Parts: sequence; C-alpha cells; structure tokens
Amino acid sequence: MSEIMLINVSGQDKPGLTHSLMEILAEYNVGILDIGQAMIHDTLSLGILVEVPDQDALSPVLKDVLFHIHRQSMHVRFTPITREAYEEWVQGENEPRYVFTLLGRRITAGQIAQVSKVISDNGLNIEDIVRLSRREPLYKADGLGRACIELTVRGKPLNLDIMKQHFLSISQDMDVDISFQADTVYRRNRRLVVFDMDSTLIQQEVIDELAKKAGVGDEVSKVTEAAMQGEIDFRESLRQRVALLEGLDESVLEEVARELTLTEGAERLIRTLKAFGYTTAIVSGGFSYFGRHLQERLGVDYVYANELGIRNGKATGEVEGPIVDGERKAELLQDIADREGLTLDQVIAVGDGANDLPMLRLAGLGVAFRAKPLVKRSARQSLSTLGLDGILYLIGIKDTDTEQSEAVLEHAGNA
Repeated sequence: MSEIMLINVSGQDKPGLTHSLMEILAEYNVGILDIGQAMIHDTLSLGILVEVPDQDALSPVLKDVLFHIHRQSMHVRFTPITREAYEEWVQGENEPRYVFTLLGRRITAGQIAQVSKVISDNGLNIEDIVRLSRREPLYKADGLGRACIELTVRGKPLNLDIMKQHFLSISQDMDVDISFQADTVYRRNRRLVVFDMDSTLIQQEVIDELAKKAGVGDEVSKVTEAAMQGEIDFRESLRQRVALLEGLDESVLEEVARELTLTEGAERLIRTLKAFGYTTAIVSGGFSYFGRHLQERLGVDYVYANELGIRNGKATGEVEGPIVDGERKAELLQDIADREGLTLDQVIAVGDGANDLPMLRLAGLGVAFRAKPLVKRSARQSLSTLGLDGILYLIGIKDTDTEQSEAVLEHAGNA
C-alpha cells in the first residue's frame, strides 16, 4: 500500500535544490500530490506532499532525502498524512475561495493581525499569502511607499455584511485598505475600466474651478459638495451650478484644462492597462471638453460627459443634451461593455461620489476611490491610502509585471 508524506524543507536557498531533490524522489517512482515554494529574503520554504507507491520504499526515501538536505546545510521535516486526512483535504477543494488584498503606504504586523482575526472569526482559512508590491528600500526619497499583500482563503464567510463593517473599521483605524473578492475566473479577466473624472482621474472638481474664474466659487462649491454627499439630486444640482456660470468666457475652459492635476497613479495605471490590452473609458458628470482633454493626454478610448452650452463665445448657463447623472453612467457602462463584447463581470468602475454608485454596483469590480463616507459604505471595494494605480493590485497585477510591461513599451517606442 502506498504512503503519503508531507516533506517541508527550509533554509538558505541553494541553486539546483529542486532538481536534485526530485531526482532522489524519482528513483523511487514517487508521485507529487501537491507542491509549493516561497522565498523570503534569501530563505527558502518548500513543501512537497508525496505519495510513495511502495510502503517498503518509504524508509529509504526518507533516509536519502534527509541525507541530501543535511548536506545542503538546510532543515527538513517529515509529517505522515493518513489517507482519511488526505481525502478530507481534497474535499476542501470544493469550498469557495476568496482573495483579500491589503494595500497601504506600509503593511504592519498589527494590520495583518486584525485582518486575520476577522478572517478566522468568519470560519475562513488562509491558504496562501503573496506580496504584490515590489521590494522597497528602507528609506524612500519621496516618502510615498507602496505596499500590498494578497491573502487567498477558503471557506464560506459567516456574515459578509458584518465582516465588511469590521474591515471598514480596521481601514479607518490602521490606515490600510482591505479588498475582499471571490476568487473567480473573472477576477483575473477584467477587460474594461470605466472612470469618473472629477476627483477621480483628476484632483479637482472642474465646475468648481470654472466657478472660481466666474467669481461664484463659494456658491457652486456648496452645491457640489451636497451633490457628492447624495444630499441633493444630481440633475438639479448640476442645473443650479451651471446657471451660475452664465456669461463665462469660452477661453476660460482652455485655461482651466491646462491647470488640471492628475490624481496620483493615474498615468501609471492607464499606461499599464493599455499595455495589457484593457479598454478604458471616462464616464463623467463633468464636462466633455475636459474629458476630451484627458482622452488626448492619457489615451483613453471612450469619453461620455455633459455638454456645457456655449453661444457666441460665452457660457449659456445651460447643459445641452441629456444630463449624465448616476443612472446614465450605469447605462453608458453597460453600452460600452456591450460594444466591446464583454460581460459586466469583466468591467471595473471607479468613482468617488454618490452619483457613481449605480455604475459601481453594476460593474464586476466597483471601486470607491478616496470617496465620501456614504460611497465607501455602499461600494463593495474602496481605495483611499494609495493612488489610482493601487487598482492594479486589486486585479492581481504585481509591480514586477508593471515594470516588465513598461520596459516592453519603451523598447517598442525606441524601435
């Protein structure tokens, strides 16, 4: 009868270790039931679950492996696994899998302790932990670190809503973002990213900037804030604000466009998405003039926004055509997905205001970016500690992947 054994090897990594170890196991026709390896600094941790087909060969196998590993100045541990325990482990493969992503300027033991406690309290078991962010120097010139780890867990959460509330509390108290997603094929197969514009792709609210130039900044800012908090219907708030812009000279639009500041990580995010073949879109309750400006600057594929009425070189104080509000944003997201031949599960939506919630809820991955409290509570995912490029971590893209894609683009540009 065959025997099942778990072999754990640890110590300073040695080139060729896997090859030499497998050669020993191959001599006894050993089957590999599972294998996993991790490197922390220069230290290796290797686990191999093996099936030795001949019970009489078990002792020689272990003896040869032990001798070889000791010659490498490494450590090895053998753990017998019963057939019943193995079958129970195999059945666990049918349990749901989830991915937790922790993002912040730095990751601390305290953050992981709190998050892992919530995971454990919900009956989930951590199976894998990997680092997505690049290796960071101890001292950073700009002071803006970027750290991310991804935990893969298995099981069925006891209460999703309560778990999310706990994560929101941890995020606020410990300066870390916590994303929680089902580990489905769609998580690794998103193809379209739809962005809000104001306070998302750019740091400003464009209508507030226009209002300052028109001398009505305070009045417009108050209405803007109330609309983003969901206190006023967006359509009505837009009409009120645009009416205050009546008579504004058309040249001011170009002036404001030149002064727009991209959000941290926006260029890196869109450059990487394009390198990996994603389609991008701006769907905004702002104005199309500025959306087209960003489209040219960033290479965005689609732009939908409101049309500010201009007549004889002056703002009319009206919006021309249908208003792009929350419901319209969701409709446009669906239209773009249909046009690209994608399911909604393959769509990411990113926004900060209450009028973004319909499209955040419709998309397979909806991200509330540096959002108002109402939006954070209502959206499935939120990102506040990092720039927009933190979204790359949510779709499983490592910093090393990004660096490789940028090198390819640079080479193509120089060719």
